[in-house]
Amino acid sequence: MPHEPEEPILCAIDTGYRHIDCALAYGNEAEIGRALKKKLDDGTLWSDSHCLKDVRPGCEKSLRDLGLKYLDLYLVHYPMAFKVVPLPRPYVRSAIEFENVPLEETWKGMEELVEAGLVRSIGVSNFNKAQLERILAVCKIPPAVNQVEVTVNFPNQKLLDYCSSKGIHITAFSPFGCPGLIK
Repeated sequence: MPHEPEEPILCAIDTGYRHIDCALAYGNEAEIGRALKKKLDDGTLWSDSHCLKDVRPGCEKSLRDLGLKYLDLYLVHYPMAFKVVPLPRPYVRSAIEFENVPLEETWKGMEELVEAGLVRSIGVSNFNKAQLERILAVCKIPPAVNQVEVTVNFPNQKLLDYCSSKGIHITAFSPFGCPGLIK
């Protein structure tokens, strides 16, 4: 929903949504931030980057864009690192350059965000069992969530079972599919 007005977010909050997915790559943080500010101002919302050196600044940018002091949940969006380059708008996958950054380094930065009070919980997105095992072998704070593809046609049961056995909650992205990708 990049660059849409904040009205859909306001409606979602009014109907009970308490989990709003945003990311730099989606280009939706500023819009979501404006909607959250409106809801915070009217009292209806509940008060409640991979290189180590980039993790905190990335989080702080999200906080500024969202107009918040902390996040309830902050995710490592992909298990692979991208070089820090300006993303074109609209988002173009071919513009992405990869960088060799160990998952463990990124996770240390995520844990530092919790320790600094910038986020309450940390998690991952698009991680498989082997990638989760690497994090779990070194972490002080285990991932609270793994956001992965789960649909009627792709229930991803083995990964769901593994995550459940480790106390990692699953958040399904695009649970009804993503018809815009297939043309």
